[in-house]
Amino acid sequence: MKVLTAAQMREADRISTQRYGLPSILLMENAGARVVEFLEKEFPDLAKRRIAVFCGKGNNGGDGLVVARQLRMRGILPKVALLGDPNELKGDARLNFDILSKIGFLPYVVRTLDEWIGLKPDLLGSSLIIDAILGTGLAGPAEGLYLEVIRDINLSFTGAVVVAVDIPSGLASDSGERLGESIRADYTVTFTAPKVGQIFPPNCEQVGKLVVVPIGTPREALDLDKSLFLHLIDPQELKRISLRRRAAAHKGDFGHVLLIAGSRGKTGAAAMAAKAALRAGSGLVTVATPAGMLPSVASMLGEMMTEPLPDTESGTISARAAEENCLAKILEGKSVVALGPGISTHRETVAFVQRVVASVSLPLILDADGLNAFAACPDRLQERKAAALVLTPHPGEMGRLAGVSAREVQGRRMEIARDFAIRHNLYVILKGYRTLVATPAGLVFVNPTGNPGMATGGAGDVLTGLLAGLLAQFGIARLEEVLCLGVYLHGLAGDMAARERGEASLIASDITESFPRAVRALEQEESGG
Repeated sequence: MKVLTAAQMREADRISTQRYGLPSILLMENAGARVVEFLEKEFPDLAKRRIAVFCGKGNNGGDGLVVARQLRMRGILPKVALLGDPNELKGDARLNFDILSKIGFLPYVVRTLDEWIGLKPDLLGSSLIIDAILGTGLAGPAEGLYLEVIRDINLSFTGAVVVAVDIPSGLASDSGERLGESIRADYTVTFTAPKVGQIFPPNCEQVGKLVVVPIGTPREALDLDKSLFLHLIDPQELKRISLRRRAAAHKGDFGHVLLIAGSRGKTGAAAMAAKAALRAGSGLVTVATPAGMLPSVASMLGEMMTEPLPDTESGTISARAAEENCLAKILEGKSVVALGPGISTHRETVAFVQRVVASVSLPLILDADGLNAFAACPDRLQERKAAALVLTPHPGEMGRLAGVSAREVQGRRMEIARDFAIRHNLYVILKGYRTLVATPAGLVFVNPTGNPGMATGGAGDVLTGLLAGLLAQFGIARLEEVLCLGVYLHGLAGDMAARERGEASLIASDITESFPRAVRALEQEESGG
C-alpha cells in the first residue's frame, strides 16, 4: 500500500480531476460518505450516541461538513462546530456549508476563544467526536483557537471516542516528527493512501487505529507518480503468498535452510533461529556450528540436523571452515544460507564470514555478527556472489555499516536504510519500532506490527530463522513479498505473545510459539474470516 506526502496526495487529486474527470466536490462527498460508513460499521449504537463534529475552514473542514450532512440524512443529528468565519470558507468547503444552510442545519460558528468557552459546555457530554479541524496541508504547529480546541478535546472530553478525518488535527503529514500539539485519535479514517506522518513514530502514536478508505482516486493516478517509493505493508497484499500446502506435498518441496550460527556461550541463538525456520515451514534445517559446540546445539532441538565446523580455541568458527572442501560439503542440497546469529567477532570468524559472502551463490541472509564482520569494510559486500543478499541489522549494526551513530540511524531510519540498499544493491531489513524493508530498487516497506516487548534478546535470531524458512520455500522470484511477509508475521506473532504474556514478560521463544497463530490469523483475514 503506497504511502503519500501531502504534496503527492494533492497531485493525485489533481490528476483525478483533470485527467480522469472526477470533480473535486465528488471526492469530498465520497470522503465524507466513507467516514460515515466507517462510523456505522464500528459503532452499532451510532444513532444513540451524542456526536460532535469539529470543522476547520479548509478542505478537511469541508469533509467534516459532509459527514454532518450524511449523518443527518440517516436521522442522526450531531452538533457541528465550525471554527472560523463562514465568509472565509472557499471552494468545495464553502459549497458544503451552503448546502447545510439551505437544509436548515446550521453549524455553531466559533470565531473566538470566548465563543469557544461559551459553547464548550454544550459539547462536553459528547461520546463521539469527529475531528475535521486541520488536514494534511498544515505547514506549522496549530495556533490560536485551533490549538485551544485541540487541547480541550484531548483533556476535557474524557470518555469520548475521537475519530479523525484524514489525519488528526495538528499532526505533520510528511514526517514522524511532531509539529506541536495534535489531536489524540482513537481512529483515523484516511483517504486513498496512508500519509507519511501516520506511519512513523512518534506521530503514529497519535493516529489510533488507521483505516484507509477509497474515495474514487483512480489507481493510475498513483501509479503514474514515480516518486512514490514508500509503502505500508498491508495484510491484504500479502495474500499472494500462501503457506497452505497441497495434499501430496513432501518435505523436499519446502526447501532446506543452512543456518551457520553459534559459538561458546551463544548456542541458544543457533537453536532459536533453527526452530523459527522450521516453524516458518522450511522442510529441512541444518545448523552448522563450531564442532565443540555441536553437542549443546543438537540437544536443544530434535527436529534440526547439524554439521560440525572447524573451531578455534575460543569456541568460535575457525577460518579453516571456509576452505572449499569443508564449505562445499555443507552447501550441498541447500536452498538458502542464514549466517550470523551468535557467531562472535573473533578475527578468524570474521575472515570466515567474509569468505562465505564472497563465494556462496545461494540466497544469503546476514545477521548479527555476520553484519559486524563488514563494519570496517561495507564495500566488500559488493564482492558477493549470492543470488540475493539480505541484511537484518538493528540500529547499532546499521550504524556500524553506514559509518554513523545508532542515534543518527534512529533519526533517519528510512533515508539511511534506503541509501545503503541502493548503494550496495541488496536488501536491508532495519529492525526496531516500525521495521523497514528497503530494496535495491529504492522501495521502502514499513511494517505496522510489533511491540516494545519484542526488544528482548533473541528476537532478531527468530526473525532471521523465519525469513530463512520462508525464503527456502518461495525462493528469490518473490523475494520482496517474502521479506514483507516475514517481518509482518514476526511482528504479529510478537503482538499475540504480548497479549498473552504481557510485554515485560515476553521472551524470544514466545514469538516462535505464536507464529502458527499469526499465520492462521492472516489466512482468516485473507479469506474474510
